[in-house]
Amino acid sequence: MSTLHILIGRDVRQSYASGGTWLPVIFYLSAATLFPFAVGPDPDLLLQTGGGILWIAALLATLLPLDRLIQPDLDNGLYDQLIVRGLTDELIAFARLISHWLSFGPPLLLAAFLASGLMGLEGAPLIILLASLAIATPALAGLAVMIAALTAGLKGAGALGGLLLIPLAIPLLIFGAGSLSDASGSALLFLGAVSLLLVAITPFAAGAALRAVRE
Repeated sequence: MSTLHILIGRDVRQSYASGGTWLPVIFYLSAATLFPFAVGPDPDLLLQTGGGILWIAALLATLLPLDRLIQPDLDNGLYDQLIVRGLTDELIAFARLISHWLSFGPPLLLAAFLASGLMGLEGAPLIILLASLAIATPALAGLAVMIAALTAGLKGAGALGGLLLIPLAIPLLIFGAGSLSDASGSALLFLGAVSLLLVAITPFAAGAALRAVRE
């Protein structure tokens, strides 16, 4: 387990130090800033559509770090060394999921809080938006790791990753954006169920993909 902790800490430090953490945040804030210019300053329109736009921006921001999640460590032989040390491919994928969420989830929530002011979201809608993103960011991180492992070593992996990730993330988008207009709270419950399912299958799917790439 100490090796696992070292791997997670190393990935998180590397992500923050390289600036890879802040690229999705910058993209997210840029999208939120441009939207009011495109639709106009009508506060009612921004309030009605702003939450959905922020959710779409979160989904698109997930695509940005795909090429650096798995491929660099495969190229330098890190995963082979970890296997020799006794870690399984599933444990390696689980560690990558945790480290990616730590460097992706909290900064994205902070960006969403800042961007919500541009959309006029405050009070209960803001709380629901942040809650839905907090529930979904582990699943988005899991999808990113899974897709990065599945496309590792392939030409045009970035474009292919986007084609694979967006359809798989549609349930998160539906329930996440839908929670903003759902007074019963059932959309958040469905969002949580989908998120748990994706997080649960990520280590196994990504681990199997890593094993296939190494062999």
